[in-house]
Amino acid sequence: MNISVANLRQNYTRFGLKEADADRDPIRQFKVWFEEAIAAQIPDANAMTLATATPDGKPSARIVLLKEFDDRGFVFYTNYNSLKGQQLQDNANAALVFLWKPLERQVRIAGSVERVSEEESDRYFASRPLASQLGAWASQQSQAIGDRAVLEQRFRGLEIEYAGKKVPRPPHWGGFRVIPTAIEFWQGRPSRLHDRLCYHLQEDGAWTRKRLAP
Repeated sequence: MNISVANLRQNYTRFGLKEADADRDPIRQFKVWFEEAIAAQIPDANAMTLATATPDGKPSARIVLLKEFDDRGFVFYTNYNSLKGQQLQDNANAALVFLWKPLERQVRIAGSVERVSEEESDRYFASRPLASQLGAWASQQSQAIGDRAVLEQRFRGLEIEYAGKKVPRPPHWGGFRVIPTAIEFWQGRPSRLHDRLCYHLQEDGAWTRKRLAP
């Protein structure tokens, strides 16, 4: 079957985004949109693209899951020794993208990155299902392995080792917080005249807002 990629298009008609309707605080505005995405039952509404880069600027991107957000930033968890973990420790800048296609919305976030506290990582790890806890120990994320059997064997060994016991958080596993300096809200509109409101953090901690051309 021949598919014309150039002809794949959609006319966006659901909502608009006016300055008068958007909160002056982008974190509060994100909360409004995120709650609407949850209410719309969008699968994996907390899924976001995480873009990182090496110190010399070579980019890398993948999907991760948002696990917490507040005025301090946006938190996700991973193996610190993974590719993204190493890149974030070598270049503490990142970008996030949320796409809520049924609502014709996108949110872009850029900022610096820091590790969350040990206490926060411990608390979240303890809330994970047992299989996920064991998986964090079993997988040497981003490292080459001979085959899947190696991974499954490690997992089975950990099931035996921790049977009936509390699983501690691996020292190489924990959270990162993206501290935003720019947040853009994109709302699809007809004729590709989309709404884009972009917030920028100033040195005094206040946010400014501008409308961008689509």
